[in-house]
Amino acid sequence: MYRRRATLAITAAAVGLTAALTACGGSDADDAGSGDTAGASPSASSMSMPADVSDQDAAFAADMIVHHREAIEMADLAASNSKDPDVLKLAGDIKAAQGPEIETLSGWLTDWGMKPPAEGTDMSGMSMPGMMDPADMEKLGSMKGADFDEMFLTSMIEHHQGAVAMARDELTSGKNTAAKSFARKVIDDQTAEITKMRGMSS
Repeated sequence: MYRRRATLAITAAAVGLTAALTACGGSDADDAGSGDTAGASPSASSMSMPADVSDQDAAFAADMIVHHREAIEMADLAASNSKDPDVLKLAGDIKAAQGPEIETLSGWLTDWGMKPPAEGTDMSGMSMPGMMDPADMEKLGSMKGADFDEMFLTSMIEHHQGAVAMARDELTSGKNTAAKSFARKVIDDQTAEITKMRGMSS
C-alpha cells in the first residue's frame, strides 16, 4: 500500500486532538485544545466522522484530490506545448473528467468534517504512486511538439496507473459505499485511457 504523506496533517490532527481530550478533562482539555493543537489542520478526528466513513476513505479522497490536480497541471501543459490533435483532445478529456471529480471529493471531505487539501499544496514531498517529481514536471514543461507528446503520454500512463493502484486500495480497505463506487469508476475510466494512450504512443 502506498504511503500517504498527503494526508499526514489529517491523521496527525485527529490523533493529537483525541489524545489531548483523552488525557485532560474539563478546563484542562480546553487549555490543551487552545495550546497544543494550535495551528493544526481543522480536520475532524475519526471519532467525529460519520459511521459509514473510515480513515481509509478520508485518506483516499484527500490523496486523490492532490493526484488529480497534478494530472490537470500536466494536461494544461499540452495546450501550449503540443500540436497533436489527439494529445490535445486527451488532455481536454482528462481536465473535463477530473475537475468535477475534485469538486466531488472536496465536498465529501467537507461533509465528513474534514478540510480538503488546499489549492497550491506542495506536491514535491508526496509519495503517491505515479506522481511526477518537480524536475520531471519542469522538463515536461520545457518540451515542445513530438518530444512533449512522447513524455506526456509516458508520464500520464504512469500517473493513471498510480490512480488505479490508489483506487484498488480503496476497494480493498475502504468502507464508504460512495467512495468505493468512485474508486471503481477511476479504475474503469483510467484503465481505458491507459489503453488509449498506449495506442497513441506506439
